[in-house]
Amino acid sequence: MSDTSFASLAEIGVLPLDESSEIKFSIDAYRGYRYASIRKYLTSGGYMGATRIGITMTPEIVKAVAPLLAALPDQADQIKEVEIGKFAKRPGLSVVVRVNSFQGSKGLDFREWQETQEYKGWSKKGIRLSIDKMKQIKELFAAMAQYLEEKN
Repeated sequence: MSDTSFASLAEIGVLPLDESSEIKFSIDAYRGYRYASIRKYLTSGGYMGATRIGITMTPEIVKAVAPLLAALPDQADQIKEVEIGKFAKRPGLSVVVRVNSFQGSKGLDFREWQETQEYKGWSKKGIRLSIDKMKQIKELFAAMAQYLEEKN
């Protein structure tokens, strides 16, 4: 693998959304660094492929988040709104994982939080997953963490 090239190392799994889109969980590499990716893909229509909706996380973030998600109930009605954690991605940039409500719908939100001299707040990078699919999300996260642990 060249230091300046992108490489898909493993497709961990897919979370179907509807007939035209899905969320893919994967492990990728870019410039020699491995990371976990959760990204929305369009599967039909004029464009088919990755969208800008998604987030990348370091192996350390995935390994920290997986057991915290595993501790949550599988049933959506039993999951309370909570910030699961804030995890440093690099200086000035963190990934915040939380369960919250947006437009009357509860979801699991992975969002970047930026803190610089110029700006402090949410970035556009992130993804929101349906809390109704918590069991599958937990399984996919555990599989990502296991892959990263085995390939360390």
